[in-house]
Amino acid sequence: KQILVLGLDGAGKTSILHSLATNHVKRSVAPTEGFNAICINTEESQMEFLEIGGSESLRSYWKMYLPKVLLLVYVVDSADHARLPMAKQLLHQLIQNNSTLPVVVLANKQDVEGAYCITDIHDALALSDTGDERKMFLIGTHVAEDGSEISSGMKDAKELIGQLVLERQ
Repeated sequence: KQILVLGLDGAGKTSILHSLATNHVKRSVAPTEGFNAICINTEESQMEFLEIGGSESLRSYWKMYLPKVLLLVYVVDSADHARLPMAKQLLHQLIQNNSTLPVVVLANKQDVEGAYCITDIHDALALSDTGDERKMFLIGTHVAEDGSEISSGMKDAKELIGQLVLERQ
C-alpha cells in the first residue's frame, strides 16, 4: 500500500518528497515526467510514496492509483492564486467517490511573497465541503535553501503521515 502524492505541476511535490526522505532541502526544478517513487523509513514504519506528475497529460492516471492507496498527499502552490480553483476542482473530483480516504493537503511555498495563508488556502480549496467522515489535514510547508534542515511544517507533515499510515495498516 502506498501514499499517493498529487498536485498541479510546479506545486513542489518532488522537492517535498526529497526533503521528507532526507530531512534536508533540495529544490527540484525539473518537472516530474511520469512517476516518481520514494521509500522513507521511520522508526515505526516504512512508507512508500508514489508521486504522479501534475501536468495535464498525466492527470488521467491519478484516479487509477487512488483505490490502491492508504493516504493522499495533495500539494498546492500557495502563491499560485490563479490555479487554486483548478487545484480545488481536481482535489474534489479525486475524493468524491472515496469518503474515508485520509487527505493531507500541503500548502507549499509559504515562504514566497504573496502566498496565501492557511486559512485562505482552506477556503480556496473548500476543504469544509469534503465530508464529515474523512480525516482531512492542512499543513503549511516550504522548501527553503538547498542543504538546510527541513522546516517545522515539513517535520509535522512527516510525523502526521507516518501516524496515518500506521492507523490504516
